[in-house]
Order: sequence, then structure tokens, then C-alpha cells
Amino acid sequence: MLFSSIIFIYFFIPLLLLVYFITPAKYRNIPLLIFSLLFYFLGEPKYIIILILCCIINYYISKLMTHKKFKKYKKVLLILVLIYDIGQLLYFKYTDFFITNINNIFNSNISLLQVIMPIGISFFTFQIIAYIADVYKGVHKPSKSLIDFTMYVSLFPQLIAGPIVRYADVEKEISKRETILDKFLEIKT
Repeated sequence: MLFSSIIFIYFFIPLLLLVYFITPAKYRNIPLLIFSLLFYFLGEPKYIIILILCCIINYYISKLMTHKKFKKYKKVLLILVLIYDIGQLLYFKYTDFFITNINNIFNSNISLLQVIMPIGISFFTFQIIAYIADVYKGVHKPSKSLIDFTMYVSLFPQLIAGPIVRYADVEKEISKRETILDKFLEIKT
């Protein structure tokens, strides 16, 4: 779905705003998450599971990295999750590129897999890597909520076009933000 499409402008955003503002403040990340996943699903339905799985794996690994019982395995956990994240990115972005080069170099005829890249995979992968690296270095603690973390990664305005947002920069707004309808509707000239 494009930000300039009729469906987005006249249906998606108004419905999101309606649901967001009728939801009690402490639960407003839930509609943001649902609408962000819906936005992603409408753009690339079969790859929604990759985004969700990536969020779940990284969320729980970040929790384990800071848990007392697993602190001695912190570096191993970081390496494993980075292998998963980077491996996934390499698979989707470069599999056919590597096969083509192998075919050219060795004069072979390996069939291309014709892997279709999920929308925004680079942005959400690098955002997650920045998050996991910051947790590892102690810049911030892991998110307390899987819903909040997944909303942070999948938030539709930045999911497909960036920028990569550091968790430490938005952590307070994710967990507790003040939305004032009068200021939201205010037009500045």
C-alpha cells in the first residue's frame, strides 16, 4: 500500500486515528501494532511471518542476554542472533546474485531460486541489529513488552522507507507518550 493511495489516505489513516484515540492511553501501542502489521500484510502478505518471527526471536534473545542465568552466554547469544538476522538478509537480498556469479565464474548452470525480497527487510533488520547491539552494550535495557518491541520495529511510517530509529531515542515515547488531540489537530502556518 502506498502512502499516497486512496485506500491509505481515506480509509487506513482515518480508521487508525479513530481506533487509536478511542483506545485507553496505556493500550495505544496495540492498535499501532495491529495497523502496522496490517499495512505490512497488505503490501506483502506471505512475508508477514518473517517480520513477526524476527521480532519474537530478537525480543527473547535480548531478554536472555540480560538475564542473570545467561549473562555468561551473552556474547554467544549476540553472535547467534546476528547470524540469524544477517543470514536472513543475505538470503533474501543476495541468493540469486551469488548463484549468478557462481554460474559465471565456474561456467555452471545452477538454477536461480528467484527469491523475492520482503518489503523493508533491510530497514527492519538493521533497526533490530542496532537494538540488539545496544542491549548487548548496556545502552538500554530490553523492552519490557513484546507488543511494544514489535510495534517499534514494524511501525508503518518508517518500516518500508526508514530511517533506522534507535530504540534509546524513542523508548520513552513507546512506553509512555502524551497525545493531545488539540495539538494534533492544530494547523501551523
